[in-house]
Amino acid sequence: MTIKLIGALAAASLLALSAPLTAQDDGATPEAAQIDPQVKTRKLSGTFGGQRIDYTATIGETVLASDDGKPEAVIVTTSYVKDPKDTSRPVFFIYNGGPGSGSVWLQMGAFGPKRVAIPSDARDDGAPPYPIVDNPDSLLDVADLVFIDPPGTGYSYLTKGTDPEKYYGLRQDARAVAEVIRRWINDNGRWNSPKYLGGESYGTTRTAMVVDELEGSTYNDVGLNGLILISTILDFAMREPTPGNELAYVVTLPNMAAAAHYHGKVEAESVEAIAEEARRFAIGPFATALLKGQDLPEAERAAVRAELSRLTGLSEQYLEQANLRVTSQRFYKELLRDRGLTIGRLDARYTGEDYDNAGEYPDNDPSFYGIDAGYTAAINSWARETLGFETDRQYNSIGRDPGRYWDWSLGGQGRGAYLNVAPLIGTAMRQNSELRLFNAQGWYDFATPFFGAEYSLNRPGIPQDRLTFRYYDAGHMMYVRDEDRGKLSRDLRAFIRAR
Repeated sequence: MTIKLIGALAAASLLALSAPLTAQDDGATPEAAQIDPQVKTRKLSGTFGGQRIDYTATIGETVLASDDGKPEAVIVTTSYVKDPKDTSRPVFFIYNGGPGSGSVWLQMGAFGPKRVAIPSDARDDGAPPYPIVDNPDSLLDVADLVFIDPPGTGYSYLTKGTDPEKYYGLRQDARAVAEVIRRWINDNGRWNSPKYLGGESYGTTRTAMVVDELEGSTYNDVGLNGLILISTILDFAMREPTPGNELAYVVTLPNMAAAAHYHGKVEAESVEAIAEEARRFAIGPFATALLKGQDLPEAERAAVRAELSRLTGLSEQYLEQANLRVTSQRFYKELLRDRGLTIGRLDARYTGEDYDNAGEYPDNDPSFYGIDAGYTAAINSWARETLGFETDRQYNSIGRDPGRYWDWSLGGQGRGAYLNVAPLIGTAMRQNSELRLFNAQGWYDFATPFFGAEYSLNRPGIPQDRLTFRYYDAGHMMYVRDEDRGKLSRDLRAFIRAR
């Protein structure tokens, strides 16, 4: 399928993309001629990175259509561009993950001009009202920002009658996002501006796919200056603890040690120190023991079990019962069982109380239900009440449909074959001699373990001299912690300015 954009804005100064109305009430997909794009702009100002900046905030819709002109997908972007427009300024295109997650998390938590103020110390966000405050850590002082909600996320949607398989998949999603980026660049006269691309979680997977679409799939390249990966997942073997895949246990062990240290189950000088001990043990004696399988000698098994207990805070008896292979789900429940608490998946600093303490797995993730209400309220309030976006659609912070229909296949690879998109990043960096990569990881993130990101980006074919790694004392969304939001902002400012 060839995707083309229709309903483009008449003037580049609107700083957003065109869009259709929703499908008609009778269920028919609207024709191109019926589309009346919605674009809302506001002139605002704020202080970011210590600089007072006037900017234009624009929330607009883009419609993607099939070759015969029928609208198929409506994509919503929210851009923040410094006034007066300066084409020499970098542009940072940003999305979240999922697949199915809207850009609310990075927009209202890390990089947008406003943020929602939820507790910074891993406490539940409670009930409304949730303060929406100025965000001095926004990157608007160093780059214009374009937040993209891919199909099926945020306010973006597929029109009635559109086959989900055309948009919900590794390559399909990347093509749609790349088309939106190309149109924004074109409509805003930013072809020769420095460009950065990045996201969080599955958004890092998406980045590998989108850079391939922008720089690798055609001769009409969109050159990029930097890739910004936050909580990285590129090689999905890291999260598949199926029988026989020992790598999943190896890369999650340092996370277990970090979480055990945070909750007082393991002694060490610092989280950095215990993480390094765990890395060396994981890639050395632990990996060797697991690979030996049933040929592992008893004396070696006992030594590995004892060190594993010291690093994780779990008893040797439990580790023996688990055959030295503790899944993350079991760890969330077992680490603080003696206190009647579970720990979070997205952020192990968070704790929760289950219905009872006898189960094998937690009832839910306290690090997700501890933040989601605040973010949902913030993005709806900001987009609807401040920016004036008009819709009766709900904002999908985490949309169900993309994950339900997602096509994980890629050139013969598939989820069952342990999808790995890291080689696409290597190709992009080898074919663009100035493309740099920034990778941010939280010590307490089990969704995308930091050791897994290190492993993925340390494979042959990826230039190591253009990689920057930074670590934070929180989890998957490290910016929920005030100190780490500031640190992440400073680190990214330095990365962007170093071009």
